[in-house]
Amino acid sequence: MWFDAQFWPFLLAITLLSITPGVDTLLVIRNTARGGVRDGVLTSLAICAGLFVHATVSALGISLILLQSAWAFSALKLAGAAYLVWLGIASLCEARRGQGLPVAAVDGERQRVPAWRPLREGLLSNVLNPKTVVFYMAFLPQFIAPGDPALAKSLWLAGVHFVIANVWQIAVVLLVGRAGRWLASPVLARWLNGLTGGVLVAFGAKLALTRSPA
Repeated sequence: MWFDAQFWPFLLAITLLSITPGVDTLLVIRNTARGGVRDGVLTSLAICAGLFVHATVSALGISLILLQSAWAFSALKLAGAAYLVWLGIASLCEARRGQGLPVAAVDGERQRVPAWRPLREGLLSNVLNPKTVVFYMAFLPQFIAPGDPALAKSLWLAGVHFVIANVWQIAVVLLVGRAGRWLASPVLARWLNGLTGGVLVAFGAKLALTRSPA
């Protein structure tokens, strides 16, 4: 059941999906640049932990209820859009202040930023993303055979996705972390914060304007 013929096409598809740049990768880069490698790794772990939430609600049919209820889907969509816009505005404010990375982030010392902050940002970014709801509802059932236990198989596939996505995102974290001193320049930090902030706001606006499924 676990490594059946359907597993290998899933593995290929989910790998290609994981390495495709999107909001998750952008948030990982932003938080790594802001708080160092630790913040980036925590963000990645929290983002990927949200996959288990989507796998569970998909298996239990809650996603179907969201997709069939226009107001419920719209509420989730607007909450996700508002959160992305809020993150984007925070980055734009940092860009306006023109601050570089903290010295501790450059020198690799322990950060005083509470661990819950990147964890919260990563988890909410994933859980409030209606595109992930739609994706898991439409994608996972294709790799679950009629005789498979839906919840167990969904969580297994989400676990595979969790590992692959984390490997990719943590590799991105380490690359950004190695560029810590370069990113410590106030000019470059302002450019990075402005770029990520603008993209996050654009993502949020696009999500808010996306029509709910019929």
